[in-house]
Amino acid sequence: MTILVTGSTGTIGSQVIAKLAASGADVRALTRSPEKARFPQGVTAVKGDLMDVEAMRAALQGVSSLFLLVPNGSDELTQAINTLSLAREAGVRGIVYLSVTRSDVYTDVPHFTAKHAVERMIEQLDLPATILRPSYFFQNDVTLKGPLLGAGLYVSPVGGKGVSMIDTGDIADAAVKELLRRAHAGAPLPRELYELVGPDSLNGATLAEIWADALSRPVRYLGDDLDAFEKQLAAVAPSWKAYDLRLMMRRYQQDGAAGSATDIERLTALLGRAPRSYRDFAIETAQSWQN
Repeated sequence: MTILVTGSTGTIGSQVIAKLAASGADVRALTRSPEKARFPQGVTAVKGDLMDVEAMRAALQGVSSLFLLVPNGSDELTQAINTLSLAREAGVRGIVYLSVTRSDVYTDVPHFTAKHAVERMIEQLDLPATILRPSYFFQNDVTLKGPLLGAGLYVSPVGGKGVSMIDTGDIADAAVKELLRRAHAGAPLPRELYELVGPDSLNGATLAEIWADALSRPVRYLGDDLDAFEKQLAAVAPSWKAYDLRLMMRRYQQDGAAGSATDIERLTALLGRAPRSYRDFAIETAQSWQN
């Protein structure tokens, strides 16, 4: 029972590896630089890149389950489709694929549509996979420390409709539950799909209120200015990615991304507990900043 984890050094992948290692699973961590990676004891670092077919063939040999996390990139779709095809050829019996909520609805957002194309491949080929569709990560907002502490501004332009954000720890826990369930099964299991959403639908105004309480200072929502948002992102990221995220925020503003009661109930059953609230995340984060 060997589990291969991609995105192994990222926010979610590193948590998945740590939790799998703690469970006693045999874990391989895919990384471009094994010599630099620091993984828990017992985890095997495997050199590879999702665009390197021969390296992926080698990495997938003897693997029973695969955690497939493909970062938002210009070649994201090719990476995911190739890896799933190679996993199929290698006889991988269980797959957990990290998609995104509203992947089938936000068709004008490139990375959403790319992930939905991967979901369609999984369905058409009847791959033994669990598709996890997480919402906006709580931890994205750690990058807002400057404006929150400086000017008292919540600057992510999520709009007024409401988004059911999710903690990355809950995403990792859901992934590990499904990876282990599939790894321990004697045969491939049917497909599953989970919307990973937090317990609250949050808009710009409510997020500002939460941060005001957490920081014990006035905080206001900066507003829905997508031009400013894109310009700020383009200063630190490629222009295609800045525009991609602008389109995502536009859909949040127009349509929202609120989870349903059924989504929350199913995630609660999978985790064996309620998903974490944004308020708890904000309080903990504010305390860490102040310390």
